[in-house]
Amino acid sequence: MITPENLVALALFMLANLGAASSGAIFRPGAWYKGLAKPPWTPPNWAFPVTWSVLFVLNAVAGWLIWRTGGDGSAAALTVYGASLLINASWSGVFFGLRRMGLGFVIVVALWLSIAAEIALFSRLNVAAAVIVAPYLVWVTIAAALNLRVWQMNPAGRATA
Repeated sequence: MITPENLVALALFMLANLGAASSGAIFRPGAWYKGLAKPPWTPPNWAFPVTWSVLFVLNAVAGWLIWRTGGDGSAAALTVYGASLLINASWSGVFFGLRRMGLGFVIVVALWLSIAAEIALFSRLNVAAAVIVAPYLVWVTIAAALNLRVWQMNPAGRATA
């Protein structure tokens, strides 16, 4: 049943995800990223904000479902969830802001591991929540591969144009 308390909680989960997403709005790709060599399988620029928006909404719903489910293990699951948001929020600043592609790769691997742990913990409490987070892991897998390949293709860390 949807109660005012549940709606407030859902709004807070949405706000937490919006907070993590805001780093991507603050630290934008810009001319530096545009000038980097990228693999031919790089998604088009429009795909990033669209995909991330959908994934953050799904992630918020998943966290809210775990909060509503409660029980043994929910505190640990939500702790990993929160850590995952913090890790996610740090990537844009490191990769685009500091232009540290290698450190960005370390962060995206940590993000991947945190999402995998989140799914494992969520699956014990609410299978739907775990399934909802699965596309996030798929997208971060692509993002990690792209981060690694861009780093490899630009060893000096500078744009070619």
